[in-house]
Amino acid sequence: MIRIFIIEDDPVIAGKIKQQLEHWGHEGAIVQDFRKVLPEFVAFGPQLVLMDISLPFFSGYYWCGEIRKVSKVPIIFVSSASDNMNIVRAVDMGGDDFITKPFDFQVLMAKIQAMLRRTYDFGDNSSLMEHRGLIFNLSNTTMTFEGQKLELTKNESRILQKLMENKGKIVGRDGLMMSLWETDSFVDDNTLSVNVNRLRKKLEQLGLEDFITTKKGIGYLIED
Repeated sequence: MIRIFIIEDDPVIAGKIKQQLEHWGHEGAIVQDFRKVLPEFVAFGPQLVLMDISLPFFSGYYWCGEIRKVSKVPIIFVSSASDNMNIVRAVDMGGDDFITKPFDFQVLMAKIQAMLRRTYDFGDNSSLMEHRGLIFNLSNTTMTFEGQKLELTKNESRILQKLMENKGKIVGRDGLMMSLWETDSFVDDNTLSVNVNRLRKKLEQLGLEDFITTKKGIGYLIED
């Protein structure tokens, strides 16, 4: 089932699009909080995005740019602002297609199907994780926060993944060392401490101090 994220502030239009998508066997989700579009995008993990330009708080251009920082998912703009300047800007910001309102639902679905056929290879966003505004991309081991991006080593990536998968729970040092062992590198207790400290410094570079909490003698925790 294809997951499609609908970023549209008109509830009637959004509802009809969702209904049409489900009729075609797709799964649709409508954005709930226009201040938290990116976290909702990551949580849903869509294979395609339908995006209006005029939205509350921030424009579709802004959110297209934010999504492009972490994902190559295809984005189709659906807007009544269909003059050449807006169409060109939509493409420049990372949009893949543009549909003018009002539109025919058969045309919309044809455009969606064609876009999915062309781009399905990179449509899976299951490799993205989000917490407190931090976007962690497992596929290229990068983390992004407020437009800043940093690369992680394999071990740093394994640690962050384990902690984010268990956010709100203490992860024991033995469990983390087992995760690092899977990289085929020998890891002892001191090596784990070094890797955690390096990860912390990179998080601090992004402005995320105290993202990882130490539970002395037990392990580490990312607060839920």
